[in-house]
Amino acid sequence: MFDVASSELLLVVLVALLVIGPKDLPKALRVVGKWVGKARGVAAHFRSGFDEMVRQSELEELEKKWKAENERIMREHPADPRADVLGDDAAPADATDGQPELPMDPPPAEAAPKA
Repeated sequence: MFDVASSELLLVVLVALLVIGPKDLPKALRVVGKWVGKARGVAAHFRSGFDEMVRQSELEELEKKWKAENERIMREHPADPRADVLGDDAAPADATDGQPELPMDPPPAEAAPKA
């Protein structure tokens, strides 16, 4: 971001040493360090908030796409009306393989002798 060469940094240190003086230079550097740390903390907090907003936006976009795709699939492949009665593993209506369809309920017990 900032391109500071070593010669430029040396010049800044010499000017600070002359202007502030060798006695107060450590205090000044501590104050500058605290302000730089606070600025970095604010920048990191802002960046994390911005990243969270981007993630949330992407998640909402994916949910919209998934919902649209799910609706398209449900339109193309409607559910078998027998699925509610037979369960999820119900065969499609045309999958009888030429065999007669067996009744769902057992035959009535009229033929059985009563004791």
